[in-house]
Parts: sequence; C-alpha cells; structure tokens
Amino acid sequence: MKIARGLAVMFAVVAGFAATHSMAQNYPTRSIRLIVPFGAGGGTDNLARIIEPHISRALGQPLVIDNRPGGGSIIGSDTVAKAEPNGYTLLMVDTAFSVNPSLYKNLPYDPLKDFAQVSLLATAPVILVAHPRAKANTMAEFVARAKARPGELNYASGGNGSSTHLGGELLRRVTGITIVHIPYKGTGPAMNDLLGGHVDVMFSGISSARPHLDAGTLHGLAVTGDKRSSAVPNVPTFREVGLGGVMASTYWGVLAPANTPKSIIDRLSAEFAKTMQNPEVVARIEQLGYLPIGGGPAEYAQNLQSEIAKWGEVVKVANIKVE
Repeated sequence: MKIARGLAVMFAVVAGFAATHSMAQNYPTRSIRLIVPFGAGGGTDNLARIIEPHISRALGQPLVIDNRPGGGSIIGSDTVAKAEPNGYTLLMVDTAFSVNPSLYKNLPYDPLKDFAQVSLLATAPVILVAHPRAKANTMAEFVARAKARPGELNYASGGNGSSTHLGGELLRRVTGITIVHIPYKGTGPAMNDLLGGHVDVMFSGISSARPHLDAGTLHGLAVTGDKRSSAVPNVPTFREVGLGGVMASTYWGVLAPANTPKSIIDRLSAEFAKTMQNPEVVARIEQLGYLPIGGGPAEYAQNLQSEIAKWGEVVKVANIKVE
C-alpha cells in the first residue's frame, strides 16, 4: 500500500512537471495582458505603448495593455500578485512600487515574495526646476538662499508620498536645508502653480519640464543620474554640483506572479531586453527622457531591494504618512 501511494505521488509530480514543461515550450498561445497600475497618458503607460507592438511581434501574440489605476498603483499590482502564474498576466510598474512598502502598513502583497522579476526596462532622471521667484539660477545659489532663510522657500509635489514629494525630502536630507512642502493633487496642478509663481521649485520629469525650460519660464537647477541628460544638456547633474546623494531617478520594470515557470520568465526577459535595444524604441524613449536598460531578472531584483531600502529610510526620517 505504501509503495503504491509512493508511486502515485511520484507519477503526479512527473505529470505536473510534464504539463508545466509543455506549457512553457508552447508559450504563448494566446494574448498576454500587461497591467499598468496607472491611468492612460502617464510615464508608465507611455513606455508600455511604445514597446507594445515590438513585444507583440516578438512573441507572436498580442500584448494587451490594461490600465488599472488606483491606490497609488496598489490595486493593479495586487491583481497581478493574485493572478495565475502562467505568463499571461504581467505588470509594469515604476518607482511607486518600491516606495509603497514604506508608505502603507498593510499592503495586500509582498513586493518581493509575491512577484517574479522579468525585466528592468528603463530609468529616467528627474530635474529640479525653479521659478524666477526662487531667485536662484544655480543649485549652489538655491541651497545658500535656503540656508540663509530657513523655512522661507518651498517646493511643490504631486501629493504626499509621491515621487516628487520624496525627491524633495531626499534633497532636504542631503543638503540640510529647511524648505516647506506644498502637496497638490497630482503633478499637473503642482506644475501649474509653479508656472504661476506660487511656489519656488519642484522635481519633475524632464519631458514635462522641457517646454517650460525652452520657453525660459522655468530653469533647471540639477538633474539626477550619473550623467547629464541629452534632453537638457546644459543642466548639471546633482553629482556635478556636489550632491551625489540626491538619487531620485525613476525606474520601470516588468513583473509576473511568483512561481511563473522559469522558462517563461527567461523568454519574456529576453524579448524585453531585445526590445529595449531596438534602435527605433531607443530613439523614441530617449526623446522623452527615458534611458533604456533592458536588465534581466537578477538585475531587477537587486534594483528593487536597493530602491525599497533607500526610500524606506527617506520615508522614516521624514516621517511621511499617507492617509
């Protein structure tokens, strides 16, 4: 009886392995859903729509973009965490995915354990832009003025806990300046008030800030990243101005549910990497301020661990709370 039971278990294991192997070998046989946990038109959605036709052609099946905004990307992310791990439901996230574990006490998923990393797609520097009312044309002038008049200058953000808020807190931490945080309901209203001269500075995506820089209504103080952005070559990096600790760049990546077969992850990772090296894709995304990476699962896992730890420290020190 024991032998028969043991053989039954063994056959079940072998059958399960064979089924999984067969599924992976034939993958994909139908359309793949890519959940974007933000609304249409944002940075994550734009990147997804640029690479979508290339991934669809490479896999021989449609990559269908499914926008699931809400909860600071938590709703869409949770959908993928609980999806069947068969490679047909994927998630594209930005840095909010790495910040949320520190902002929310009871996330419905574990950002590392409940997902399989597929690809670290791209990064984008952010720029600290200033209105003339700040009376600072350089980063050194801004820091000096803020130190001379603590609490008098302010910075706008897209809301408490947003990447633009955390960038400002990181700046305060690195420089030791005291500037007042002015939160808005989104980066659009924040930028409008900056343009109207109601606030002094804010962190912004380069693509959003560039028209105003070109028009001379705002000027750039510094950009994040290891080198200057080709989109704003005259703006120095924070590292160049002696503030290398201001590392607030945004990262985008693709995830799958945990326990997705490795062969499927490897296939997806390879195709995303090829796409991020495609000259047409590179030209389009660099024009918008993105920098392609195309890193594999291990690189993305390391990036997530590093980003979660970094932003966790910023949130803790600044005592940021999201209601």
